[in-house]
Amino acid sequence: MSADIRRVTQRDWLERFEGGCVARGRRYAEQGRSTLLAIEGQILKARCRGSEEHDYRQSIRLQPRSNAPWEVHGLCSCPVGYNCKHVVAALLALEDAHRRGIAPRASEPEVEQILRTDLEPRPHLLLNSHVRVHFDARKGRMTEQIQHRAALTFEYDGQRVHGKATGDLLRFIAPGRQLRIRRDVERETLYRQRLAELGFSIALRVSEALGEKDGEPFELPDTTSWMQFTRDGVPMLRQEGWNITILPDFHFNLAQVDHWYAHVNEASDPNWFDLEMGIEVDGQRISLLPILLQAIRSRPWLLTADAQDAADDEVLFALLPGGQRVALPLARLRPLLQNLGELYFQEQPADLQQLRLPLADAARLQRLEAADDALRWEGGERLRELAHRLNTLSSQPMPQPAGLQAQLRPYQQQGVAWMRALGELGMGGVLADDMGLGKTLQTLAFILSEKNAGRLTAPALIVMPTSLIPNWLDEAARFTPQLKVLALQGPRRHQEFGRLAEYDLLLTSYALLPRDAERLSRQHLHLLILDEAQNIKNARSKAALALGMFNARQRLCLTGTPLENHLGELWSLFHFLMPGWLGREQEFARHYRTPIEKHSDLERLTLLRARVQPFLLRRTKQQVAPELPAKTEITQWVQLTPAQRDRYEALRLAMDSKVREEIQRQGLARSQLVILEALLRLRQACCDLRLLDEGHGRAEHSAKLVATLEMLEELSAEGRRVLVFSQFTAMLELIEQELKRRHISYTLLTGSTRDRATPVREFQAGKHAVFLISLKAGGAGLNLTAADTVIHFDPWWNPAVEAQASDRAYRIGQDKPVFVYKLIARGSVEEKIQQLQRHKAQLADGLLRGAEGGWQLSEEDVNTLLGPLQ
Repeated sequence: MSADIRRVTQRDWLERFEGGCVARGRRYAEQGRSTLLAIEGQILKARCRGSEEHDYRQSIRLQPRSNAPWEVHGLCSCPVGYNCKHVVAALLALEDAHRRGIAPRASEPEVEQILRTDLEPRPHLLLNSHVRVHFDARKGRMTEQIQHRAALTFEYDGQRVHGKATGDLLRFIAPGRQLRIRRDVERETLYRQRLAELGFSIALRVSEALGEKDGEPFELPDTTSWMQFTRDGVPMLRQEGWNITILPDFHFNLAQVDHWYAHVNEASDPNWFDLEMGIEVDGQRISLLPILLQAIRSRPWLLTADAQDAADDEVLFALLPGGQRVALPLARLRPLLQNLGELYFQEQPADLQQLRLPLADAARLQRLEAADDALRWEGGERLRELAHRLNTLSSQPMPQPAGLQAQLRPYQQQGVAWMRALGELGMGGVLADDMGLGKTLQTLAFILSEKNAGRLTAPALIVMPTSLIPNWLDEAARFTPQLKVLALQGPRRHQEFGRLAEYDLLLTSYALLPRDAERLSRQHLHLLILDEAQNIKNARSKAALALGMFNARQRLCLTGTPLENHLGELWSLFHFLMPGWLGREQEFARHYRTPIEKHSDLERLTLLRARVQPFLLRRTKQQVAPELPAKTEITQWVQLTPAQRDRYEALRLAMDSKVREEIQRQGLARSQLVILEALLRLRQACCDLRLLDEGHGRAEHSAKLVATLEMLEELSAEGRRVLVFSQFTAMLELIEQELKRRHISYTLLTGSTRDRATPVREFQAGKHAVFLISLKAGGAGLNLTAADTVIHFDPWWNPAVEAQASDRAYRIGQDKPVFVYKLIARGSVEEKIQQLQRHKAQLADGLLRGAEGGWQLSEEDVNTLLGPLQ
């Protein structure tokens, strides 16, 4: 099909072009830039003056289509080359000529060709960067990818080109005169080789940093290479005549950091100080805090272990307020991120210039100073000395107090020095040594040293479980007879309230504290100390609330188990020691407890561990008492008897139905009592059926009782000394009956035992082979080094409580290997409890010893515990 192309209109071809191209071509046509040269059959020839005054030639074939837009094949000498804006301008000019009755010339005028082969290309390098933030499914978090590109073009007499040379460059320099420029392929190749010498390679992947139109894409292999090229290569190429353009987003157009500084300002309030961290650039001081705040809020992965383990040459590119960029080495930022990481989840203004920190946070200063010896410190000499002491308290032994009736071991001397140094700094702490390492002795030695130094101008009050008061009285009389000690117990204790100031040491119990707090708190105290401080793990308990009424110069906690079940217990201890230091309870849960316990957030765990480390002193037996004999822990698996299995399964089905109904009705959180009741009943079935129904069942129906009696008969025959722990006093009574029948010598300690000292003394003296102890009554405060075997008849939820009970035998003074047996009913709820125990142990280890781990309790755990026998 052929037609007179001179009659073509926009309706015939407009749809063949995209909107932007049409708009630009229409503008060229209106400006009269297009000139029609000739029509040869179906081909229109034209010339168009471009935006840079270059003349481009068009050859346009037009082919009509019935009921469809015409085919348009427009070739042009411009860089686009096909169906470009110049083609649109020619078609519009053709339509306008037909409308006005003007025909194009039949032939082109002669054009004078001027060929230039002597023009040298000038290389032009364009540099830019692009940041792409995306979700990394493998790491499960947002990450960022930064791409850097260089684009190479060549300039010939003001005209830039790139890529392969496919022909001469054409440019009309005057009417009838055309300049033809031949590209110098060899010299262009030399310039590409020069980039290769500097480490560049052709970029094969597309980047949003620079597009194809910007030139031939090149890249360097890593950040270090880009930084080196920007520092050394760019000046070198410019000196060689290269034209280099650096776009504003290019990350490596960097200002030089002259100095890093830290400024400490001791605030008017002695309990606070201000800290500013910054850099100097061109003589201008710039605080790093807004930069870090923006960095960790927009890129929280900087706080992750991956960032903390980054290579030493990795950098963070920061945009300064004046628009300059600096490269901050991650190696220098790591201690800042580790010690100031709370910025990530605390409300801070975007223009934050300095931090106001409580005095207890002075420990951060020494860690920052130790991590970067090139940091220039200004001011705060007293605080920095305080920081040094806070971080080295546990390594500062002190002489043994005069008059102490014991020889302190080196680690015990350090413990006394730690408590004394905290007191001098006006701070509290948690002495969390392993059970059996002498926390009582260290505390008495510290009190005696305060008395010797004349600082004990008011009494020290120690709060403890009721069962431990006799133990403290004995230890004080034995090691520090110089101290005047008063035990506040019994109905006549109120008669002593008027004479409290006459004593050096006051002893009371958690049970009596709420009743006596109002009168006791009238007495100013030099020291307020909690023994077995986990007793206030519930900050809303009566004892914990009563402690808030007291006024003491220093507060201390003694506990081998500062963390038993969850991090809220740790918050409760520090709320007693330094109220507000770990924030409000809801803030602590949001910032630390929930991320660590439910999401196993190791970064938050690291931050919390660094925060409490100066105020929590923990030594294990393996660290400080290597001379102790070995302790062997053995899990003794027991198969339930048929009678037990039948009763267990029937009970399990009934309790499982009851628990599920309760959870459906009230939810998991409000069903705790029913769940605990169900688990208690199943555990009793594992021990002895007579615990469920008094008078029903026989001894031979209890697989555990049979196994225990066989062990005790064999162990007593070998001359072994055994501690048997159970949570159920009724179970101890059943064991007691069987020991009587077998004529095995024993003694008993439960919560109803009034005289605790006698059974302990008799067992230590060798009068009895077996010591039956309820876990609650005897799990703490006893020194039973005469024992060499421990049997846990039934497992408890918390491994720390079991370990504390075991360490009644495994402690300083033990000279025999200790064997610890845990009797576990195979396939029962007891076996499933072991997994929960491991989770809790991981949580404690993560905080106290830096191990990785977290703990999480879910409805799935409840379903597992109530599952059928296996």
